[in-house]
This record gives sequence, C-alpha cells and structure tokens, in this order.
Amino acid sequence: MQRTPAAPAERDDRGAAAADYAHCLAVLRDTDRDRYLACLLAPPDKRGPLAALYAFNAEIARVRDVVREPLPGEIRLQWWRDTLEGTGEGDAAANPLAAGVLRCITEHRLPVAVLTDMIEARIFDLYDDPMPDRAALEGYAGETASALIQLASLVLNPEKAPQSADVAGHAGVAQAIAGILLLLPLHRRRGQIYIPADLLEATGLGAEGLLAGTDRARAASTVEAFAGLGREHLKKAAAAGKVAPENRAAFLPVAMARHVFDRAEKAGARALDHAVVPPQWRRQWWMWRLMRTGRF
Repeated sequence: MQRTPAAPAERDDRGAAAADYAHCLAVLRDTDRDRYLACLLAPPDKRGPLAALYAFNAEIARVRDVVREPLPGEIRLQWWRDTLEGTGEGDAAANPLAAGVLRCITEHRLPVAVLTDMIEARIFDLYDDPMPDRAALEGYAGETASALIQLASLVLNPEKAPQSADVAGHAGVAQAIAGILLLLPLHRRRGQIYIPADLLEATGLGAEGLLAGTDRARAASTVEAFAGLGREHLKKAAAAGKVAPENRAAFLPVAMARHVFDRAEKAGARALDHAVVPPQWRRQWWMWRLMRTGRF
C-alpha cells in the first residue's frame, strides 16, 4: 500500500520538533552528563522529550550558578513559570529549550503544576537559609528529583507510571541526598546548608561547624549519618515495588546513589572538602546495569 505523503505543515512541524529536541539534547550534554547518558539508553523515540524535560531541570537547577544575587534568580525562575503557564510575554518558540519543553508537555500530557512546583522548590537554592529538618529535605527532594523521575516515567510509559510512583518518591530522595553529598564542597564555599538541621544537631556538629569543617570527627559522623539517610530511602525504594522495564530509563540517574554513599562514608570528613564523584565510566556501567536488571 502506498503511503500518503505528509502535508507540508505536518512536515514542517516534525522538522521543528526534531530541531527543538536536538537542541535540548545538546544543552543536556553540557549541563547534566548523567541524564544525557540516561537519554541515550532510552528508546530512540523518547530521547527528545526526555532531553527537553531533563534540560529544563538542569536549567532551573543551575540558576544559582549564573546569578550573583537572589532577585535575578527569582526573575529567571518566574520567566519559566510564566512560560509554562502561558502567561509570559514574548514568543516562547524563539527559545528552543522552552519550545522543546512545551512540546514535551503537550505531546505527553504532563501536569504543568508539577513542573511549576519544581520551579518553586528551586527558590530555596537562591538563598543561604539552612534546611530545617529531614521532613523539609524530603519535601524538597520530592518536588525536584522524585517529581522528575515520575514525569520521565509518564513520558516513557504513562500506563505503567503509576505503579512505580512510590518507588520514584523514595528513589528521588536518595538521589537528591547523593547529589548533595557530591556538592558538599561547593555548598560550603557558598555558605549553603542542605544537610537538615536536626541531623546536624544529632551529630553535635551544627550549621556553623559544618561550614567551618574543623571538627573532623563530628564532620565524619555527619557525613555517615546523611549517607545513612540516603540508604534508608534507597532501601524503601527497592521495597516499594518493581519498576516496569519500559520505565526503567527514568530511574537510571539513581544508579550511582549507593556508590556515592559508599565513597562519602569512606571519605568521611574529607567529603566536605573534596567531591566524591565516581569516574564517568563507572557511572555509565551502573546505569546500563540498572537498565538491564531494574535493581538500584
């Protein structure tokens, strides 16, 4: 049977989609290498939308890196909020990253409110207020890392995404804690404290002690306790159920969490001064293994 040629407008739209998604993938390669690799392990037809979603996350996560004061950062975040809600001025299509995100939202019927909550959570990054307690940390991680996993699951297989919602919740918290451990040296230089205050009090280190980094014994205990909190959530994620093979790609960045906890505990107080980043080739191997086995 002869296939009917696509109409010019349809061909143009497909070309625009391909260009937007290609731009998002290129941006992601430079801003979040682990999620870029996760995209490459995903089914080919899902790579573009996932790249748009992940590039958006990288963009709002790095706002603190590109501004000197909180107000310009809040303006950047507000621009994204207005763009996603359709209330912004100007043509979002002129920004290929924004165009890719909006296209992903439309094609996969993603809940905009989850994305705007993600933006709202990132306001915390702009200031130096300490994380009040473990519940606040879990809420922050839930609206950022956990939400991103669940959105990616909706892109990959929306029918099976609900069955792994609880897994995504705990896996996201574990991933966020691993990320904070990796960024401890940077956060300390900035005066940021993501380790919850109640945990710092329990180890006797306190916020000032964390920033000073002179009490090495208590600093080591704090790193160990924080990594232990991450392990708890990773165990809960594993016990919460199985992830459908079609949705495993959404969880690939979680693959290195357990190994970061291992490295942080081994480093102890040195994790405050030197990033405990595993080699790239190992991270790729762990993601590939999770894709094959579904085990964190």
